[in-house]
Amino acid sequence: MTSFAVIGAGIIGAAVARELTQRFPDDHVTVYDKADSVASHQTGHNSGVVHAGLYYQPGSLKARLCRRGVNLLRDFALDRGVPYEECGKLVVALEQVEEDRLRSIHEKAIANGVPGVELVGPERILEIEPNATGRLALHSPHTAIIDYAAVTRALVDDVRSAGGTVRLGAEVTGITNSADGCSISTPEGTESFDFVIACAGLQSDRIARMAGGDAYPKIVPFFGQYSKLAPEYRTVLNGLVYPVPDPAYPFLGVHLTKRVDGEMLVGPNAFLSFGRENYSGRRIGIKDSLDVVANAGFWKFASRNMSAAVQEFGAVVSRQKFLAGAARYVPSLEGAESTPITRGIRAQSMDVNGDLVDDFVIEVIGRATLLRNAPSPGATSSLAIAEHIVSEMAANHRLASV
Repeated sequence: MTSFAVIGAGIIGAAVARELTQRFPDDHVTVYDKADSVASHQTGHNSGVVHAGLYYQPGSLKARLCRRGVNLLRDFALDRGVPYEECGKLVVALEQVEEDRLRSIHEKAIANGVPGVELVGPERILEIEPNATGRLALHSPHTAIIDYAAVTRALVDDVRSAGGTVRLGAEVTGITNSADGCSISTPEGTESFDFVIACAGLQSDRIARMAGGDAYPKIVPFFGQYSKLAPEYRTVLNGLVYPVPDPAYPFLGVHLTKRVDGEMLVGPNAFLSFGRENYSGRRIGIKDSLDVVANAGFWKFASRNMSAAVQEFGAVVSRQKFLAGAARYVPSLEGAESTPITRGIRAQSMDVNGDLVDDFVIEVIGRATLLRNAPSPGATSSLAIAEHIVSEMAANHRLASV
C-alpha cells in the first residue's frame, strides 16, 4: 500500500487529499496541519469570491486552472449543499486612462474562455447595478461567491469518509526527503511516507526549505483589512464592483464584495503584515518580521513601491479614506458606517529581485511536491490544482490510479 502525506488543511491541501483518496482508493492519505481546525488561515480569512478568470495571462497555469477550477468548485458546492451564488461582477473604469486597460482585460477574459463577459457603458452599468457609476465597465455575469471554509470542511469530510487521517494540532517541524520516500516530524514523533505534497500557504517557503527546496520564492505577508458595511447597505449592490487594476500598483485596490451570508464588504487595503498569522494586528511576529528585514528582495520591492505604500498606509489608519475610495464607484456610500472584520493575510511570494511571483509555482524534489505559490485565484482553482498536482505526481512516478 502506498502512503501519502499532505501538509496543510486549507482548501488546497484538503482538495489534494481528497483527490488522492479518489485516485488511489486502496492507499492511505494523512493530512497534517498545526492549527486545531481546518481552514484556519488564508482559506478562512477571505471574501469568498469565485474568480471567473478575467485578469490572467492566457495560457498561463493560473488561467487554465482557474477556468477548470470554477466548474469543479461549482459542481462540488451544488452537490454538497454549500451556498454558491452567481451574483456577477463589474470592473469599472472611472477615468478615460482606465478604459484601454479595461479593454485589455476584456481581451484576456475572452481568450481565457470566461463566459458571458461584455463591455458595457454608463446606461447598462445602471441597469446591472443601479447604485454604481462609471464611464465603462466589464461585466462578468457568472462571477460567484461562496463560503470557502465550508467547502474545505466538506472536502475533509470526504477524506475521512474514504479512510484518510487528518491530524490537527500537528505542526511539521522537519522533513527528510530521499529517493525512496519522505518522513515527517512533529512534536509527537516521526512518520514515513512514500510521497509528500505540501500546500502550506503562509508557511510554504519554510516547509519547502525543510524538504530541500530553493530559498526563493520567499513569502512576504501582506494583510488585507475588510470592513463590513452597516446593515442598511446590505442591498446597495446586486453583486461585486471592482476597480480597474493599475499596472503601476502591486495590488488590486479597494472594491465592494457581496458575501454569501448577505453582508456587504468594502476592502481590502494591502500593507506589510508584521507576522504571517497576525490576524488581529495586535501581535507582532518577531521571527516573521526578521525574515522580511533579512530578505534582500523585499527591499528592492519596497524601493519601487514607496508611493503605493504611502497611499495604502493612509487607508490603514483612516477608515473614512478607505470608504471614500469605494464611494467613488457607489456614490450612495458617502458617509456610510462600517465595522472592521478580522483581517486576511496574503501569502505573497517574492523572488530574489523583489518581483511578486504572479503564476502558480510547483516545485518537485524527489518524493516531495511543494506548492510554492498559490495566490488568488488559488481558492477558486483549488480542485483543479489538486487534479494537476496529483496527475503530475502519478505521471512522474508511474503510479497507477483509477
